[in-house]
Amino acid sequence: MRTRLEIEKLVYGGDGLARHEDGAVFVPFVLPGETVEAEVSTKSAGVRRGVDTEWISRSDQRTEPPCPVFARCGGCHYQHMPHDLECSYKVGILRETLSRIGGIDWGAEIPTVRSEALGYRNRTQIHFARQGKTGQAGFLAARSHRLVATRDCAINSPKLNALHRGVERMAADRRFPSSLRTIEFFTDEDRVQVNLPRRAGPLPKRFWAKSANVFGVDEPGTPLDYRCGEDVFQVSGRSFFQVNRFLADHLAALATGEADGRLAIDLYAGVGLFTLPLARRFREVVAVDSAPSAMRDLRFNARRAGCSVRAVHLDVDVFLDGFSGQPELIVADPPRTGLGAQVVSQIARLRPPRLHLVSCDPATLARDLKLLLAAGFALRELQMVDLFPQTYHIETIAILER
Repeated sequence: MRTRLEIEKLVYGGDGLARHEDGAVFVPFVLPGETVEAEVSTKSAGVRRGVDTEWISRSDQRTEPPCPVFARCGGCHYQHMPHDLECSYKVGILRETLSRIGGIDWGAEIPTVRSEALGYRNRTQIHFARQGKTGQAGFLAARSHRLVATRDCAINSPKLNALHRGVERMAADRRFPSSLRTIEFFTDEDRVQVNLPRRAGPLPKRFWAKSANVFGVDEPGTPLDYRCGEDVFQVSGRSFFQVNRFLADHLAALATGEADGRLAIDLYAGVGLFTLPLARRFREVVAVDSAPSAMRDLRFNARRAGCSVRAVHLDVDVFLDGFSGQPELIVADPPRTGLGAQVVSQIARLRPPRLHLVSCDPATLARDLKLLLAAGFALRELQMVDLFPQTYHIETIAILER
């Protein structure tokens, strides 16, 4: 049965929230104030969704999406609104999430560092599916393994789109390896790194002989040197690096601040995006990460930059449990799951005067901040960094002091 729904607001995850007789309903690709008619799905994981949406009234703030497969591809959520409005909604979502989950009513300004709205990504995954004797290339639909065929992507860099078109032509050849379902590209707009999923297995040598002219590489996983600000970072195939080619250096500058002193700790350090700037201002820097590939890259990057860094290959909670120093600054950029109670407890035990927390998820940020405030920290600043335009993802930097 189709139901009329009034969209109240946008919520984290990209959907609009409407009220139904059975509770909240989440509807994608809408704007507050719009009215839609939709089928309300049965509850799945505690959530009801509006599907097969038809608009009764549309917001006058709605814009034409720049991508022809928007709303079919699962990559973007906000191409139907101006970028300024998107940033404004994200700030509102951040405030609401901090209040609802963390009990933090932040009334001060939340400045936003803006990105170019399109063409910002330096990394992409392209998927393949067989269509008869030939293949198609594109991206996956939301919450699905169904391929949405396309030739490029509005948020990918020009180099990534050129690679996409090249591999699309290859996929249409019936000799394209049927075992290859996903390929990842990472680029600085000059050089290219090609990564394959672990389960892909070895591919025919003739495939790589042919692809070398298209990709510009002879084999997958070759480390790429990526310049960011005044530093150059070796990034191996299994190592994480920020995907926004315009804002990675801004993120590093904001996350490390202008503090200097004797000892700083960089938790979840990756390849050293924050570590190297810290090492130029602190006499001692300890960088911690559990990923073997990232740790190898970090050590190489520190040596090449002439920075003195103690690189520790451990889980962060294990490292903190055995550490007894007195850091003047801790910088932490945890995964989407956040710090968690155990790591917060250990940070509180070390009593750093300053903690800079980088978060990619408002819900886990709210939970972590609630714990940190209870442990004696005070929240001094919040800043949003627009790393992921056109998507629901929100990157936040929280500055805390004891």
